[in-house]
Amino acid sequence: MTYSGEVTVGGPADVHELKDLMITKIAVGPMNNNAYLLRCRATDEQVLIDAANDAQALLGTIGDDGIASVVTTHQHGDHWQALAEVVAATGARTYAGREDAGGIPVPTDVLLDDGDTVRVGNVELTARHLVGHTPGSIALVYDDPHGHPHVFTGDCLFPGGVGNTRKDPEAFASLIHDVETKIFAVLPDETWVYPGHGNDTTLGAERPHLPEWHARGW
Repeated sequence: MTYSGEVTVGGPADVHELKDLMITKIAVGPMNNNAYLLRCRATDEQVLIDAANDAQALLGTIGDDGIASVVTTHQHGDHWQALAEVVAATGARTYAGREDAGGIPVPTDVLLDDGDTVRVGNVELTARHLVGHTPGSIALVYDDPHGHPHVFTGDCLFPGGVGNTRKDPEAFASLIHDVETKIFAVLPDETWVYPGHGNDTTLGAERPHLPEWHARGW
């Protein structure tokens, strides 16, 4: 089946099969959060991005192989409701952005700064610190050596705009700057975007609309 990235709460996961990495997307919880299970095809090591809600659904997706780590993209509560239960069940290490770790009620084992590496077996992802939705939001970039990049953006970039900055002009200016300079300026149009809620997109689909986002201020 071709991967679409269209998932619904209570429905099946969707799997994006890359040469070195398998990406399983599942929607959970009342805010339709996306969680992403990454599996290195060479080592079978797994990492979860956002233990957002419904620990049993997430653990069922993880399966008997467990996970090495959980990365929480930012401190908002809808992205860590199942974190404590998932960590208790798997013994996974926890990762989060340095500036957001204090707002996550499960201790963070590894504090992430811009440019840090998160490993999934033989696969490396690069953390990009994006300020504005929260002080310590982290996106993860997988630069696939066999194809185009993939970026997990949390709530910093969606189809149609950047994340909510609560009508704060300074927060919006910060977020749009970081998204433009650290994501759009360095990654090609083919880059696949996996957001914290809703459907996926590509940078190419969103790039023409950057002037509109600037003009509207959100």
